[in-house]
Amino acid sequence: MEKDGAAQDNPNSQQKKLIPPYMKAISGSFGGIVEATCLQPIDVIKTRLQLDRSGNYKGILHCGTTISQTEGVRALWKGLTPFATHLTLKYALRMGSNAVLQSAFKDPETGKVSSHGRFLSGFGAGVLEALVIVTPFEVVKIKLQQQRGLSPDLLKYKGPVHCAQTIIREEGLRGLWAGASPTVMRNGTNQAAMFSAKNAYDVLLWKKHEQDGKVLQPWQSMISGFLAGTAGPICTGPFDVVKTRLMAQSREGGELKYKGMIHAIRTIYAEEGLVALWKGLLPRLMRIPPGQAIMWAVADQIIGLYERRYLQITPL
Repeated sequence: MEKDGAAQDNPNSQQKKLIPPYMKAISGSFGGIVEATCLQPIDVIKTRLQLDRSGNYKGILHCGTTISQTEGVRALWKGLTPFATHLTLKYALRMGSNAVLQSAFKDPETGKVSSHGRFLSGFGAGVLEALVIVTPFEVVKIKLQQQRGLSPDLLKYKGPVHCAQTIIREEGLRGLWAGASPTVMRNGTNQAAMFSAKNAYDVLLWKKHEQDGKVLQPWQSMISGFLAGTAGPICTGPFDVVKTRLMAQSREGGELKYKGMIHAIRTIYAEEGLVALWKGLLPRLMRIPPGQAIMWAVADQIIGLYERRYLQITPL
């Protein structure tokens, strides 16, 4: 009788055991480190293409080749330190805050999160990461990436710390949050779509539900993550281009060319055409979906290990 009672109690006790948000944060941070190291060159090329108003680069391959020939191969990893730090902190905050927000939307009886609850949790996590981490780190990264030349002595910014200090000195602390509005719109929309799509693909392709004890193979996580990461770049292309332009401009020549997000969209459209608002889309699609594939492959393994070892959840 006691064994039967324990067996009946066990499912309920397992349902009450939840993966703590800090474990989601840790899994995301490790995924971010791996992603940044693998995909930094694509991000450099994307930034250069978005800042190219005179048509110096003929495409992705030409841009990468030109950078390597004129500035050296190491130039493709320009801004790696702020980019890796940025991704590590961003994914930690994204995964952790999304877990906290999802817990607020969970049905108290079933413990499940509705589709709109998952969407809003993702949007909230995206907005939070944009304001706290993404904007200042991307301002520094873009300033470093837009510099051209082989000699460090001729570069205005000597490194990420010096770059941040120079921005604060010349533009004030608010200079580190240039382009915050389009960044909030981009990241909020991206994460709302990504978390919703990742869960949907896991269920559809692999019959994997949250905290069911089933650990996906890395290749399965990569497929789900890759597919989940494709919609965001297409929908948020204009926000990303505007964000890059706002972050890259400075007051050295006098007045700023772009006064804000709406003004930048109108100006780019008037001067360069509608297609210019999706500049850099192909390298974004080359970086973000593979990046999500790498991140989720790492994160899912860490979460699965935690479920098995500490929560003792076994596959249903």
